[in-house]
Amino acid sequence: MTFEELNLNKPLLQAVTDLGYTTPTTIQRNVFSVVMSGRDVCGLAQTGTGKTVAYLLPCLRQFQFAKIRQPQLLILVPTRELVVQVADTVNKLTAHLNVVTVGVYGGVNLKPQVAEVQQGVDVLVATPGRLADLLLSGAVKTKALRWLVIDEVDEMLNLGFRTQLKIILDLLPKRQNLLFSATLPDEVEQLIQTYFNNPVRVEAAPVGTPLENIQQTAYRVPNFYTKVNLLRLLLHRQADMTKVLVFVATKHLADQLYGQLADEYAGQVGVIHSNKAQNQRFDAVRQFEAGTYRILIATDIIARGLDVAEVSHVVNFDVPAEPESYIHRIGRTGRADRPGIAIAFITEREQAQQAAIEQLMKYPIPMLPLPDDLVISDELTDDEKPKVNLKIIDVKVPKREDVGPAFHEKLAKNQKVNVRRDHIAEKQLKYGRPIRRSGKK
Repeated sequence: MTFEELNLNKPLLQAVTDLGYTTPTTIQRNVFSVVMSGRDVCGLAQTGTGKTVAYLLPCLRQFQFAKIRQPQLLILVPTRELVVQVADTVNKLTAHLNVVTVGVYGGVNLKPQVAEVQQGVDVLVATPGRLADLLLSGAVKTKALRWLVIDEVDEMLNLGFRTQLKIILDLLPKRQNLLFSATLPDEVEQLIQTYFNNPVRVEAAPVGTPLENIQQTAYRVPNFYTKVNLLRLLLHRQADMTKVLVFVATKHLADQLYGQLADEYAGQVGVIHSNKAQNQRFDAVRQFEAGTYRILIATDIIARGLDVAEVSHVVNFDVPAEPESYIHRIGRTGRADRPGIAIAFITEREQAQQAAIEQLMKYPIPMLPLPDDLVISDELTDDEKPKVNLKIIDVKVPKREDVGPAFHEKLAKNQKVNVRRDHIAEKQLKYGRPIRRSGKK
């Protein structure tokens, strides 16, 4: 099947041709007719299968120009990076259409985004938190809304957007709902039952199935510094590692790994995580996409928010705690039916996570022997050092300011003073005359 057989209009066909797309993917073929019929859709598709284009094409095919520009298509995504990339995809597909697209996200000043939205918008791409702010403040009018797309809904729930999602779904008028997710946990099922009208389920690949064009391998590595040595060795030996996305477990480890590589690969390595300023995050992605950076170190916050063409390798420097996160990580390579390579560095303590991933995929990751000339480091990070748990007895020592002298003066009212009383003077003062006892007559 070709895109012409999907009954696209000329502007969309021209845009698809300009982007170099020739054949629609499975999810794009299966979703198109269902969305065109007006039914609600629940799409199950792994990352890298082209689901962004899958929901955009049928919506833009039915797009109608209106003089009053209010959002007709509303797209919710979990991260700021994904807002930018989805908005960019919309702009490319509407290059020959008169469509205004705006992306809004949190972490930046609200006022410029409000001003941009109020100037007129046809397609609004937003994160849940920022959209809830705009709806509650009345900055976004939803009378013209025809389609609501919730992309990566399972990740939104993982990031804590449950409340914002419910606020948005309650505030929006009647519309066609399109939901896309890689997994369907119970919370997503409840969301569908509450807010969707008998949706059609479209499944492009079974949940947990990695893309067939991604070659997976793994190494058993003892510790962090040996992992660093192995990564350096692979980068030095394999010239085809041109765009390498390295995933680590935490922000601290991302910075630590960057510090190990920055000198040797000066100007070729970047790092991105949630503690970085927004401009730094966008700049790192741009430099990686342009090929200036050969290596980009990232945490799972962008495992679904990064769509960079021709990522040659994904390196799982640490094995993720959630098996689904592994699928999303390796899905950053092998996109658009291109071949990709995923490599995992697995320590002894991470073998349980490896087993969970293999059980989800129903596929054992092939293990490779360590290179003979790899330097095995004995140095351990603080997290890798064995922990000795000793019972700590908490002795409460009184504060110095609460401690008084051993001997101190009594209060004035408690001090006893021997005083000789003049009773005659006291009577004189009380009765005005001295009172004396007289003898009996």
